Amino acid sequence: MAKALDKGTLRAIAERALDGWELRVAQLEFISISENTTFRVDTEAGETYALRIHRPGYHNLAELNSEQQWTAALNRAGIGVPVPLMTRDGHGYATVPVPGSTEIRHIGIVEWIDGVLLGRIVRGESDEGALTQCYDQLGRIAARIHNQAVSWQIPADFQRHEFDADGLMGDAPFWGPFWVLPEMTHAERKLIRNARHAIHRVLSDYGKGQGTYSLIHADLHPHNLLVNGNQLYAIDFDDAGFGWHQYELAVALFDSQGNPLFDIVHDALIAGYRSERPLSDAAIELLPMFLLIRSLALLGWIHERPEHNKGERLRRLIRLACAQAEELQT
Repeated sequence: MAKALDKGTLRAIAERALDGWELRVAQLEFISISENTTFRVDTEAGETYALRIHRPGYHNLAELNSEQQWTAALNRAGIGVPVPLMTRDGHGYATVPVPGSTEIRHIGIVEWIDGVLLGRIVRGESDEGALTQCYDQLGRIAARIHNQAVSWQIPADFQRHEFDADGLMGDAPFWGPFWVLPEMTHAERKLIRNARHAIHRVLSDYGKGQGTYSLIHADLHPHNLLVNGNQLYAIDFDDAGFGWHQYELAVALFDSQGNPLFDIVHDALIAGYRSERPLSDAAIELLPMFLLIRSLALLGWIHERPEHNKGERLRRLIRLACAQAEELQT
């Protein structure tokens, strides 16, 4: 695992990367460090961009270029997503060495999108009408993304991971072996292992030919959606890959579990989705399983990133996954 970089080093990388673009920078402002590091770039011409330093070991350059190919296609389809800015040489990314190291980082720049995170709007919202409107919008943009994905002619050089049966529940799942977390009790581990094998069988039998498998955003929760007036923008395609549409919807619903208005949120999401794209009742019946899949994927994510192991947060997620697994057994 690459060593975490301090803000000074990250800023030096961003400044070095900016040499690759035709920009007269007036201000470079640090925004956040999460999976990737983001800076805001303001130019002398009054333009604003987001510069993102991608974390090492997740996507290679071909996979990052494929992400841009898809988001460009989504833009052409009229879906609000970040618009990349090409380098002066016509590339999607600049590659910069880490000062004092043999490591490198890939850096991309996209147009800045103003707006309010949908997650901030729905957090603590108790008005059924407001929640219905928010999740109806979320369902609509998910369906529009899937409509574009299933009809898109994927380029020959396109490279992106798969959240298929093996990618989610195989021996080496994309987000890590969730069943080996040492914080699990023996009984919890047995339950999770059994659920993993059962889900793998269901997904393998279900297959990819049901009209519910394509490129998906894969992290389309309310904090990755920006509201600007009547326009909704999907941001952060870092996890985007091939997967089932129900997984997309499970991610959107995941944080609403336990909310007394969950059924309202669930129905609004499905109604919004169905207003743009067909989704059968049989497909919807699999959503509880995909909610469990999301829990297990997050456990795998934590296993691969122990710095995010927040103690009680992890215990709550383990308890949730076990409760979901037990419910699916009944």
